[in-house]
Amino acid sequence: MSDDKLPGEEKTIATHVDGQDSAPSAGLEREDAESSPVLATQHGMWSDGSPDVSGYGGIVRPYLPAQASERPLDDEHERVLVRLDQLVDGGYTHVLFDRGELTVFVPRSKLTEVVVALRDDAHLRYEGCLSVSGVHYPSDGGSELHAVYHLQSFTHNRRVRLEVTCPDADPHIPSVCATYPAADWHERETWDMFGIVFDDHPSLTRILMPDDWVGHPQRKDYPLGGIPVEYKGAVVPPPDQRRNYR
Repeated sequence: MSDDKLPGEEKTIATHVDGQDSAPSAGLEREDAESSPVLATQHGMWSDGSPDVSGYGGIVRPYLPAQASERPLDDEHERVLVRLDQLVDGGYTHVLFDRGELTVFVPRSKLTEVVVALRDDAHLRYEGCLSVSGVHYPSDGGSELHAVYHLQSFTHNRRVRLEVTCPDADPHIPSVCATYPAADWHERETWDMFGIVFDDHPSLTRILMPDDWVGHPQRKDYPLGGIPVEYKGAVVPPPDQRRNYR
């Protein structure tokens, strides 16, 4: 058999390798490598049911399963997780370390205990909650709503991100205001925009939309709505009445 290779064949190997340390270098890939399973595929810029007025109706985006990083991590971040293991039993389900940032996925039933440990323990000392935000994944069954917390340790000059999920049918997550009072306004905005109910919040009211507003505008299933606007004799229709690019 000839050793001559066609263009592109040098990019793959067919021989068996054991362990990640034996993985081929220089960008080579195994011919039998398996791709990540896809949970769902979305077409267009918006979720189904809303007119795609963006002009990007041809986009096809796969939804991949939640990723997790293998441990141990680098020394600094691994020490944070080991200490959290010592303080809170079952304080997280998995972690993701990507682009130098650590994300810890916390069950909502453990959130209050975890943030107290992260703030008060001398080895951790995450004294500040910089932001609380929401994300809506309609195709993530049972975990459609995500709350994301960015914590800062001023003592040790490091950050960690917490991510907590809840189902759309039961959108409740404990408030962290008792631990981080500055989260008050962030949780109100997340409730206002995404509909996540932060239990035991001192005053969970809308902060951007009027009090009598119906719905939560940053959810992907929220209608575009709008009103017609007249400008120099031309009328611009509301987004949901414009041309549909699907």
